[in-house]
Amino acid sequence: MLKVSNLNISYKKINAVRDVSFEIREGEIVSLIGSNGAGKTSTMRAISGLVKARSGSILFNGQEVLGMSPTQIVASGIVHVPEGRQVFSKLSVGENLEMGGFLTKDRKVVRERMDRIFELFPILKERIHQKAGSLSGGEQQMLAIGRGLVTGSKLLLLDEPSLGLAPIIVEQVFEVIQKLKESGMTILLVEQNAWDAMAISDRTYIMESGAIVLEGPSEEVAENEEVKRIYLGGKETWVSSLHN
Repeated sequence: MLKVSNLNISYKKINAVRDVSFEIREGEIVSLIGSNGAGKTSTMRAISGLVKARSGSILFNGQEVLGMSPTQIVASGIVHVPEGRQVFSKLSVGENLEMGGFLTKDRKVVRERMDRIFELFPILKERIHQKAGSLSGGEQQMLAIGRGLVTGSKLLLLDEPSLGLAPIIVEQVFEVIQKLKESGMTILLVEQNAWDAMAISDRTYIMESGAIVLEGPSEEVAENEEVKRIYLGGKETWVSSLHN
């Protein structure tokens, strides 16, 4: 579905992303993990058109999207749920969700997508008339994901969905991501929470200093001793039940 080849991104004289290549097959969750400054968010922002790449290729269903505008990329079927949620704080929950459907002319389709969001996040239906800025951090993250889904996208880019959330809310968010995969959604997940990310993803790419340094099936990557030491705090037990 998505094939990134030899992607290079620079900020002035700093090479933030260096010859990064990876792919995502339809129906997969692929995790992109690494420390702060590794180039994960820059890579994701290049896919969604928010950052201009210096060189490389990004093919989505065989179509080159590098160089397209963010609006064109959304229209092609890719949606980016950014780090920090970035909901429209002065608009209601319902209005935020409707904003996600701005490219969809059939309002009935938008309403059907919103109903699906309310099935995933019942709390949003309860808060439909409430200002987004008054929601808790977890509720805002649910709203941000929901707004992205209302676009009707085929590929969901999730940037740090667990950032700043209480552990119990993080668990709920990852459960929803798993449900989205089960419904057929394809997801690129950028996370610092390596353990939870690999527990729900099919494959994992690890970035350091702007480059991919390790890749493979998530269970195999999680068993790598260096990965355990650096990213998983030395944990020895793989939570395989989440893959079953």
